[in-house]
Amino acid sequence: MTNENTLPGSNTAELTGFAALGITGALLKATHNAGFTEPKPIQAQAIPPQMEGRDIFGIAQTGSGKTAAFALPILSKIIALGTKRRPKTARALILAPTRELAVQIEDTIKILAKGAHVSTALVLGGVSRFSQVKKVAPGVDILIATPGRLTDLVREGDLVLADTKWLVLDEGDRMLDMGFINDVKRIAKATAPDRQTV
Repeated sequence: MTNENTLPGSNTAELTGFAALGITGALLKATHNAGFTEPKPIQAQAIPPQMEGRDIFGIAQTGSGKTAAFALPILSKIIALGTKRRPKTARALILAPTRELAVQIEDTIKILAKGAHVSTALVLGGVSRFSQVKKVAPGVDILIATPGRLTDLVREGDLVLADTKWLVLDEGDRMLDMGFINDVKRIAKATAPDRQTV
């Protein structure tokens, strides 16, 4: 017998793998189809407290599964909210220090959320501002951004972060080293006071 909490092909109701961490339904299936069958250490440690709504601070090397560790709990909660979004808002915000990392994060999230009707958008410097404003205008579930361009959109009123419930600072130490501390502080202050921070 298979239910939404067991991996495809499993004949037991005992929770294993990502299901044991609270990942269910379409998200569990997409995770399995993407080749994520067993959680890596950072995922096993970071996912449960995030699923409980707690803030976390994690350190992990490149290739350790860090993106899935912060993305899966956010995706799970966004899927539960449904697809109704408010214009010019982002439900979740992931800040990255570089364009390249932001693009990699979005690619991973799209793989993990395949079939789940979750919208993403990138806001990056060096790309047409108009196209980015157009992308966020209807509202997005997950916005992946670099601090400089995001600050511009917020300052111009093209994006409102007051409803943003999840804030991820990926490679936060690097953002600080690059001089983004004031931008990061302004961005964090603009998000919902009860946000979850990772």
